[in-house]
Amino acid sequence: MAAPLAAFVDDRLAPGTGVKSERFWLAFADMVDRFRPLVRACRDERDDLQARIDSWHRNRGEQSANPADFLRSIGYLVEDPPSAAVTTSGVDPEVSRLAGPQLVVPVDNARYALNAANARWGSLYDAFYGTDAIDEANGAERSGPYNPIRGQRVIDRVRTLLDSHFPLLSGSHAEAVSYSVFEGRLRTDLAGGVSAELADHAQFAAYTGDESAPDTVMLGKHGLHIELIIDRSHAIGRDDPAGVADVMMESALTTIMDLEDSVAAVDAEDKTLAYANWLGLMQGNLRASFTKGGQSITRSLNSDTSAVDPAGKPLTVRRRSVMLVRSVGLHMETDMVRLDSQPIPETIVDVAVTAWCALYDLAGTGPYRNSHAGSVYIVMPKLHGPEEAGLVRELFAAVEAILGMAPNTLKMGIMDEERRTSLNLPACIAEASERAVFINTGFLDRTGDDIHTNMEAGPMIPKAEIKASGWLTAYEEANVAVGLAMGLPGHAQIGKGMWARPDDMAAMLDEKIGHPQAGATTAWVPSPTAATLHALHYLETDVAAVQTNRAESRTDRDAEIQAMLAPAVLPPDRELSPGEIQRELDNNAQGILGYVTRWVGQGVGCSKVPDIDDVALMEDRATLRISSQHIANWLHHGLLSEEQVVEAMQRMAAVVDVQNADAPDYEPMSGDFSASIPFGAALALVLEGREQPNGYTEAILTAHRRRQKAAG
Repeated sequence: MAAPLAAFVDDRLAPGTGVKSERFWLAFADMVDRFRPLVRACRDERDDLQARIDSWHRNRGEQSANPADFLRSIGYLVEDPPSAAVTTSGVDPEVSRLAGPQLVVPVDNARYALNAANARWGSLYDAFYGTDAIDEANGAERSGPYNPIRGQRVIDRVRTLLDSHFPLLSGSHAEAVSYSVFEGRLRTDLAGGVSAELADHAQFAAYTGDESAPDTVMLGKHGLHIELIIDRSHAIGRDDPAGVADVMMESALTTIMDLEDSVAAVDAEDKTLAYANWLGLMQGNLRASFTKGGQSITRSLNSDTSAVDPAGKPLTVRRRSVMLVRSVGLHMETDMVRLDSQPIPETIVDVAVTAWCALYDLAGTGPYRNSHAGSVYIVMPKLHGPEEAGLVRELFAAVEAILGMAPNTLKMGIMDEERRTSLNLPACIAEASERAVFINTGFLDRTGDDIHTNMEAGPMIPKAEIKASGWLTAYEEANVAVGLAMGLPGHAQIGKGMWARPDDMAAMLDEKIGHPQAGATTAWVPSPTAATLHALHYLETDVAAVQTNRAESRTDRDAEIQAMLAPAVLPPDRELSPGEIQRELDNNAQGILGYVTRWVGQGVGCSKVPDIDDVALMEDRATLRISSQHIANWLHHGLLSEEQVVEAMQRMAAVVDVQNADAPDYEPMSGDFSASIPFGAALALVLEGREQPNGYTEAILTAHRRRQKAAG
């Protein structure tokens, strides 16, 4: 074991768990000896299947024209199981039945991790005031000190939302001058001396303070809650007729603490930091100190609060997200632990160590509980088909045995982000029918995998057009349909992917409602503020009702598969102009360089990266996979030359340097390209993209990041 990991286990992890480090490592060695060849065999099978698919595309005129028949013949596509409904038990309601936003956050950053865990509740006033969800017309600018015109526009917007979702029998929340509780019901006194009650009394959920003058009032709909904060001494509340100082929205019900695409962990030092943060979350004692606005701040996990329900009984209000953790994929190996002097699959370390950390939560020894149901939620990314899902199931069981956990304590989230998993999703879920708690469309990685899998099928259409391609639409629809058919509601989440434009909240409010309307119980958002705004979509949409309706109108499975198999290649009668090709190349090159310079140069795995038009986009390895594979595809099919690619990369490096000119510790790439390790990584991702297994970026990124760290 590398020294940082060994010290972490001995000094911080093992004490208090009842698991001795010596006994753990002996059992761990046996487990690695068992699973390492199985994991490597899965990777070999991936390579073999890809070689067969490449050959089939190159010789398609000599073989079956039906891709489904061919894929079945080589074992890539399997038959759906006749009946294998999910039976997962011991699942917290935030995962099993409630619908709401989900955050994904790099767990190697303690401050971000705490922000996300605490994003269970967010201020609607702040979310509207600080984003473009409220326009700046007619004197409502965001800049400068508090703008009362904008503030009133926010208050009016929120009162309209209250009227829409929690209407009164008469009048409007905008007319309220006070709220009180009388005989278990919420009473609203209105201007003019009249009072009104909620049209639906069941929406009154709880309150704090005195019945005649409560401090807070909580309202509920579709399992989510809004909380009115009443404080007439507050700067906002004293000017509000009803004394409402803020309106809090229950937001991120769940958060994925990420060890994968959003982090840049390349050695034991990096990974141990991430493990230590996860341990702190499980123990409930993680802290993050930083300076903001000239003030020193220390952040920790929010405490639960107490309230009173309408019947007068005490009620505990949870103030933290339920946390899941995402491991790395099976394709990654690490030398932070070696067996017989050889590296081992990093997944094995991730699962074992994060599960070990969770023993503190399961024992309830800390101030907070993550899972009151007694489960540990581990999301598995980039699985290729049911055989790999079954392998992970067995790995989970082996870890449970080492740690003395009850069977099926470790629950599995299945990322539906690789084509072989999408096509075989029912069989993948069936392999984890007693553990499955999550499926999610990772459309970014899914696009990168589709490009790589169909590399020999022809040149792809421009990247932006792929979002409207038939296979992507079918994939998104099939994910929900399969989840419903496999009985996930009541046991597991059905999720949708990320909103990638964190500064574009007005558009998110217009567009992302499509996720709950499709029957998904959760969808990814890039920030706590986005979670607060996206939560409004779950007030508007009764996801459970949508799922019931969709389950009764099951689409044709064979048609879904055929649609997902159609690659997004340029049609024979379409020829791109030189200008179109150059614009696409420049756009991809700039995006690659903008992300890689932070990943390799600064060790930042996920951040807002300005695109070629200076629009900030959330970038991680999934977006990098798409851009690098897209250039590699066009290079392979002769739409681009290597000289053209190198020229564009050098020219875009200068653009990225300008965009990062004010960033501290930034090292420019242009000038001496041969000396820039990030530039070398970006170029390798493109020129070697076709040869990278499944188009993954991790091997090249990790090698160059290690060089960068060694160079200081």
